[in-house]
Amino acid sequence: MITELASQEKVIGVKQSRKAIREGRARQVFLACDADPAITGPVASSCAEAGIPVREGYTMAQLGQACRIAVGASVVAVL
Repeated sequence: MITELASQEKVIGVKQSRKAIREGRARQVFLACDADPAITGPVASSCAEAGIPVREGYTMAQLGQACRIAVGASVVAVL
């Protein structure tokens, strides 16, 4: 699934992902396992409240690479 991130419609980053979750546009959320829990924790809580599946176990570098960006990504929401 992570390799498919490059071709799927998505938003990258905490701010954009939380907005997509609030607006009900997010279908699935990826959280980096090496990101600060203070950042990913509230996103995970929002997903739990909204019933959005969360995938963990990928590093920030892996998520960034899968999204074809030059930096790491702590949160990616698939729309």
